[in-house]
Amino acid sequence: MSDKEENIQIPFDAVRTGRRRRIGIMGGTFDPIHHGHLVAASEVQYRYNLDEVVFVPTGNPAFKQDRHVTLAEHRYLMAVIATSSNTRFTVSRADIERGGITYTVDTLRDLHQIYPDAELFFITGADILPEILRWKEPEELWNLAKFIGVTRPGHKISEEVLRDKHFEVVEVPAMAISSTDVRERVARGAPIWYLVPDAVVQHIRKYHLYRRGESPTQAPASVDN
Repeated sequence: MSDKEENIQIPFDAVRTGRRRRIGIMGGTFDPIHHGHLVAASEVQYRYNLDEVVFVPTGNPAFKQDRHVTLAEHRYLMAVIATSSNTRFTVSRADIERGGITYTVDTLRDLHQIYPDAELFFITGADILPEILRWKEPEELWNLAKFIGVTRPGHKISEEVLRDKHFEVVEVPAMAISSTDVRERVARGAPIWYLVPDAVVQHIRKYHLYRRGESPTQAPASVDN
């Protein structure tokens, strides 16, 4: 756990009103993090008046066991540098440090320990919402957080999601960007400027991430976010 997680600063507006803190949780592989993630988090933070959005890079994602995932330290560091300019954004090592396969229910339990009196809002892609019903301990998930699905304007949402009282959907213009596309563009030598933050572009280049036929170099020792 980072020092920032241990020494939580309560925002002034939450102290002033005496209300419960409202914390957004954006879990994901972030392989790599891109502007779509950041715009989605910013939009949900604004619409739901969240005091903070915590990005939680997965350690060993349960539903991506069939593909190579970049080392967690690289994904954590890219999330840190991508979010550093927004005072409402933080990055947690909860999933990375827990070890084993990452399940969302475990993530939310850990974050309830860190933010014991807060109301949690789990932010994910709207296309993932139907799958949540098949995740580990779905009934416990509803007790731990509200679920917000982000989608691009005009994207068709399944009737299953629209009818389910556990989900809310937010349209976000930049959601057409995907991490898969970013990785594929790097692999074929195409530019990724303006798809991901400039500092993330530099990290990908420096450590030779996502290049065909090349092994990435070791990530530096992490720094507290």
